[in-house]
Amino acid sequence: MNIATPLRELGPIDTTELREAILAQDEIAWKEDKYRQEEFEVHHATESIVVLFVDLDRWPEVVVRQEQGWPRLADVALPVMNDIISKHYEPGGTVIRAMAAKLLSGGIINPHVDKHPSFHVGHRIHVPITTNPRVRFMIDGRPYQFKVGDAYEINNQKTHSVMNKGNEDRITFIFDYVPAERIANGNIVIK
Repeated sequence: MNIATPLRELGPIDTTELREAILAQDEIAWKEDKYRQEEFEVHHATESIVVLFVDLDRWPEVVVRQEQGWPRLADVALPVMNDIISKHYEPGGTVIRAMAAKLLSGGIINPHVDKHPSFHVGHRIHVPITTNPRVRFMIDGRPYQFKVGDAYEINNQKTHSVMNKGNEDRITFIFDYVPAERIANGNIVIK
């Protein structure tokens, strides 16, 4: 969503249980769903455990599916998402995407703008699970360093990229929240 700033700091959030659950996942869980890596070239250096995903072919109808990560992470992800939503956004909306995303050590997500119309209506929230001093998240030409234990909303309508020059993978829990005012009768309302 095109918010008034490149990055909005949402502040501290308790991610202890979510972090433990994500870090406990077997390597195979990270490789089960390759849609994001195959469909979006900029994400080829990533792996993900997808919890929820909107059906892009039926857009602007809002059809959200529970994906392979649902039984693994939903119990610990839902409280984190609900806490962030209740503190920072109007209630009654819908989470249309949720996933743990891993940028491999040495990996780069090239500069891009999220183009599908679903990205124009949802707040894109990042919850760092692991990071290192050599990770740089660039938004609109400016570098940011995210901290574990805080949550952030990024303006995904600005050019953004990520590089991980560290020796450890960087893991972030990402979700997109569409406010209720943008949904009517199960369809997105374009404003």
